[in-house]
Amino acid sequence: MDKPTNENPENINSPFDTFNPLEPQEFKRQAHLVIDFLVDYYRNVENYPVLSQVGPGYLKNRIPDSAPNGPEPIENILHDALIGSHPRPPRSSRTPYWIGLGKCSGYQSTSFSPEGGGGVIQGSTCDALLSTLVAARDKTLKKIGGNGINKLVAYGSDQTHCTFRKGAQIAGIHRDRIRAIRTSKANAFALSAEDLRVAVEADVKSGLVPFFLCATVGTTASAAVDPLGPLGEVAKEFGIWVHVDGAYAASACICPEYRGFINGVENADSFSFNPHKWLFAGLDCCCLWVKEPAVLVEALSTNPDYLRNKVSDLKKVVDYKDWQISLTRRFRSIKLWILLRSYGVANLQQLIRRYIKMAKDFELRIKTDKRLEVAVPRNFSTVCFLISPILIRGENQVSDDQTWINNLNAKVLESVNESGKIFMTHAMIGGVYVIRIAIGGSLTENKHINLAWEVVKEHVDKAMLLAA
Repeated sequence: MDKPTNENPENINSPFDTFNPLEPQEFKRQAHLVIDFLVDYYRNVENYPVLSQVGPGYLKNRIPDSAPNGPEPIENILHDALIGSHPRPPRSSRTPYWIGLGKCSGYQSTSFSPEGGGGVIQGSTCDALLSTLVAARDKTLKKIGGNGINKLVAYGSDQTHCTFRKGAQIAGIHRDRIRAIRTSKANAFALSAEDLRVAVEADVKSGLVPFFLCATVGTTASAAVDPLGPLGEVAKEFGIWVHVDGAYAASACICPEYRGFINGVENADSFSFNPHKWLFAGLDCCCLWVKEPAVLVEALSTNPDYLRNKVSDLKKVVDYKDWQISLTRRFRSIKLWILLRSYGVANLQQLIRRYIKMAKDFELRIKTDKRLEVAVPRNFSTVCFLISPILIRGENQVSDDQTWINNLNAKVLESVNESGKIFMTHAMIGGVYVIRIAIGGSLTENKHINLAWEVVKEHVDKAMLLAA
């Protein structure tokens, strides 16, 4: 995997460097405009026809092919929103369906495959993983027969999010056929293609059927990146569906210099990431892309008479009820549409770069303090660190009691959080308890990173006195 080509935000000149995503007065002004918009809509709702008067695909030519580079005024956004109004709120809903942005809702993309593919906005990675697991399961069972479900094997690593195991279990995969391949510090806790091959070949030799691999770009514990290229080659050899979970870190790939982290993604059968994690969208919003939409639809479709309509029967629209677990859908596309127009691409990129630079600065402070060590290499805006086993009981003594060391770091984290000044989390990586600082809040500034460092030093000092 190629590393990013430029990790120095200060070397990237942008007119949006000072962008503030939540300036209080502007937020207040925009909130008032939106409330006025909604009140006016309800006041005049009787003047509109009961049903929408537009046809399938009418917005395709109204929406640009790419997001704006800079922010647009909220007045322009609200004006455009009114164009697609649904005149009468259904049932008892008090929220008007006032934008019909089918193109955004579909999140259509062919960026990973020139031959096609498509996308849908799901609620979460749980939804995305379960949907693709079911699609991969049914695709494989069509080849080997439905009675072969107990032979199916799904693969991830010991760093893969628990969503993978949960989804596999719901999809009917036997618990003993869900592999969590061990990772190591030597590979920065990324899933090794060689280890995957060993596991797959052993299962094939035992008469089992490998069918699904969940690779991760930015694992939950340490933001490790699985090598998509080599893993994809192994999967292709054995006919395994590859899903890439980029829930947190894939948002960084809106910046060209970080796209090296997804080299090899062209071998993926599906890919998901969550704008609600690091792209500043509100919950819930998970973008899922699939290489073969027909496989997903075949696995998830249902077509009772009460759900049928003319445009769906004539295949004039994409019926997204067949791209997800539930039949009903939230209007999640509105979040991305407003976010992209309100911020603009350049601002979103600069925010990502800003947080990564803050994390890089914090990591440097850890490295310059001999009492601490960086637990794993930093890739994005998450830094994992701990009190070093070296010097923990004296200048030149090494503690071999990992439990004792883990407990000491746990106490440090507990006292840091109890201070009420900052909040950090933990992870167990390779049996080692590490402290995690994840930087990405919309209001986070350098002063908060300075504060975090002072708080960490203060509580490490206290811990070292107690350990002496």
